[in-house]
Order: sequence, then structure tokens, then C-alpha cells
Amino acid sequence: MKTITKRDLVMELSDELGMTQRDVFNILQGFIGQVTTHLSNGDEVVLRNFGTFQVMETKAKVGRNPRHPEKEVTIPPRAVVKFRPGKEMKEKVAKLLPSLKRKTK
Repeated sequence: MKTITKRDLVMELSDELGMTQRDVFNILQGFIGQVTTHLSNGDEVVLRNFGTFQVMETKAKVGRNPRHPEKEVTIPPRAVVKFRPGKEMKEKVAKLLPSLKRKTK
């Protein structure tokens, strides 16, 4: 599997939609900015058939310093973004490996 970058997406969408790469880049940047703004406000972002982005709080926990494993370190709670794929995406991705298909049902 290869890594797809924002630049790759801009080029593909530009070709597919017949728009300039600059326009597609601006739209993509605007989309990312809006999603980030809403998530930073604690909102949930739902994109039907794609997935849901939501802010979750991790609990405080005790960890270990790798350099001094005898010392406990308190890790404070923090906000993290979680992504739950939508039904359509789950189905398409499940086709990659037959073993994944059985797990998603």
C-alpha cells in the first residue's frame, strides 16, 4: 500500500473535476480548516457514508518513564480526535482482506 498525500488528492480531484489545482487546493484547505474548527469547538463532524469525527477525552493514567522505569509518571487527561468509518467505507475497506470482511459483520 502506498501513502496518498494532500498533493496527490489535489491532483486527482483537479483531473476528475476539471478544476485548477489551486482551486481544488483552496477547497480542500477550507474543508480541513472547517473540520478542525468544529472539532476544536467540541462539535462532532458527520460525513454520511464516509465517517464521523468526534472529540473524546482520554482518562488520566499512570505511565512509566522509559529511561527510569522505576518512576511513575502521571499522564493527564486530554482531548483526542476519534474517527469512526461509515458503513459504505467499512464495506469497501473490508474487501481488501477476506478476514476483515468477517470481522465487520
